[in-house]
Amino acid sequence: MFPNAFQYEAPTSVDEAIRLLTEYGYDSKILAGGQSLLPMMKFRIAAPAVLIDVNGIDDLKGWREENGKLRIGALTRHADAEHATELRDRYPLLSRTARWIADPPIRNRGTICGSLVHADPGSDWGAAMIALRADVEVQGLEGSRLIPIDEFFVDTFATSLEENELAVAVHVPTPNGPVAARYMKLERKAGDFAIAALAVHVVMGKDGRVSEAGIGIGACGPIPLRAAKAEAALVGQPLTEETISTVSKLVPEDADPADDLRGSADYKRDLLRVFAKRALLEIAEELQERVGAE
Repeated sequence: MFPNAFQYEAPTSVDEAIRLLTEYGYDSKILAGGQSLLPMMKFRIAAPAVLIDVNGIDDLKGWREENGKLRIGALTRHADAEHATELRDRYPLLSRTARWIADPPIRNRGTICGSLVHADPGSDWGAAMIALRADVEVQGLEGSRLIPIDEFFVDTFATSLEENELAVAVHVPTPNGPVAARYMKLERKAGDFAIAALAVHVVMGKDGRVSEAGIGIGACGPIPLRAAKAEAALVGQPLTEETISTVSKLVPEDADPADDLRGSADYKRDLLRVFAKRALLEIAEELQERVGAE
């Protein structure tokens, strides 16, 4: 199928993009990677009157560390995160998540911020950014603001962005200590959306105990969710088999899966438990090797 007719705009600055968003409001859509928007337009699920292509805005490209965080520009592609070797030591969850996304053509075009704004509950980046305790930087007529990721997702395919605001970056805190992460996902076939997914991010303190922990749940609720009970049980504890067993059993308690063609709710909860245990065992081994080598 072909999309409905639409007006095309290609701003060269963030201010110009915001002006266009303000002028056209909900009749407009932002085009970044387009890997979700364009298929929806072809099937006429989405029919924007105006398409605002932000790919020509240089200020939205690249990343940099500032104020204790990694600022990732809105035009950063999945493949950029996947192949950025300079980020893997301190931000390992970025590459581990990116490699699970769809297939190479989509990873080469799709963007991290675009995925977050699309707000699919099965989004790989949604679960990962929950685990990383990220903030989404948005800009509008009244200036810029940071939205904590836990406040960014409000419902399925819905965020706390205002109609005239543009997501310009996502901020990831820089870990203070040795860090390891895993992203685990079960899918029916390669490149499919998850039956269940789990992102785990752990920072180890100098005392050999977990100083920071983030666990994000994907595809098991109306929005990406935080395994808050499991996080609380993990912080301050050594990564022993006993701790890992206890924490992994708590992860499903914050999930809200539904019975569907991909599996029953009970099956998805058990997947999360298995993922958590496997991820934490691997993380414990990695951190032990790293600390030993130092």
